Amino acid sequence: MDAVTYPDTNVIDFISNNFIALRVPFDSQPLADQFNVKWTPVLAVLDQEGVGHQQTLGFFPAEEFIPSLMLGIAKVHFDHDQLENTLATLHSLQADHPASAVIPEAIYLEGVSRYKHSHEPKTLKDAYEQLKADFSSSEWTRRAEPYRLL
Repeated sequence: MDAVTYPDTNVIDFISNNFIALRVPFDSQPLADQFNVKWTPVLAVLDQEGVGHQQTLGFFPAEEFIPSLMLGIAKVHFDHDQLENTLATLHSLQADHPASAVIPEAIYLEGVSRYKHSHEPKTLKDAYEQLKADFSSSEWTRRAEPYRLL
């Protein structure tokens, strides 16, 4: 990621504007144990208290790195019950990066967030139907499959 992803100006700008970045060797203690890091690169998205909300393993090209970080931001908002911020982040993610591999998970999380915000079961079914139509073989479609019955 040092050769391709990190030097990308969009990645630099996105990280600078949204994160406090910390690079830690995979065998650095106690952080390696605290975050169960066994291999690199591991990308962990933490909140201001140091609680992890998303962790990914492996290399990302620049065009997938930012969407992954955006999903991590959405998960921080979601886990803190900041549903309007969750939805705004997911909307931006889907609008700005429609071909990203994280879109199915974003659609799933959007459906769950809309349900938690409105308590309308139709939002879950709508998420499933969008996943079924656009990402029929995704694991997120399978996870949302029970919502088809709503």
